[in-house]
Amino acid sequence: MRTLDVIEYVVAHRQGAVAQEIAGALAIPVSSLSYLLATLTERGYLAREGRRYLPGPGLQRLRAPDAALTLEDRVTPLVRALRSELNETSSFMARRDWDVEALVTEASDQALRYAVDPGTRRPLHALAAGKVMLAWLPEAELARYFAEVQRDSFTSATRTTETELRADFSNIRNEGICVAREEATPGICGTAVPVWIEGQLAGAFSVAVPAVRFDAASEARIRALLIRTAAAIQAG
Repeated sequence: MRTLDVIEYVVAHRQGAVAQEIAGALAIPVSSLSYLLATLTERGYLAREGRRYLPGPGLQRLRAPDAALTLEDRVTPLVRALRSELNETSSFMARRDWDVEALVTEASDQALRYAVDPGTRRPLHALAAGKVMLAWLPEAELARYFAEVQRDSFTSATRTTETELRADFSNIRNEGICVAREEATPGICGTAVPVWIEGQLAGAFSVAVPAVRFDAASEARIRALLIRTAAAIQAG
């Protein structure tokens, strides 16, 4: 399991990862990790450039053609890496009509956590991932959304009016990221970034954190990791 975790972590970070980063993210003792990294490098599954480990040529022997990989195949290792680094519930969300669906999700193992089952759907306007997908809709489609969709309040913080949401969408486009504080579920804050594949908005990576743990340092770390993760899938 540790060997697979190391490979998936490095593959998910196409810019490479140093041993200390891998050890910390995956909770592997440095002594054990050194042996795994040496073996994987020797077999060609990883390559080393300076202090950084990158996907090696040996992985090509195991890889299906790009055309055979589904969207779920591509995002699953990245979702797992997010969850490993943060130990917070991490997901990839895709748009389904006027809902957002959890395509891939990995739950935190902390006692206080937000859990979502794959396949779960929620309205776009309440979740950070859904607001990301609305923010980049063409104007004609966005106008249709506002005309057709009834937007319910789930908490006192849910933003439902067109004026409020359009202001949010403008901020999301400017910052490239969305933070929704207790808008869908009391006590849960969500952060999401768009995922672009071949110029198309494929969905969003998101992290859900109990509000009691979502301080300034946590928010900054989650933002940085989500941006890095979205960049990794584009690089792949």
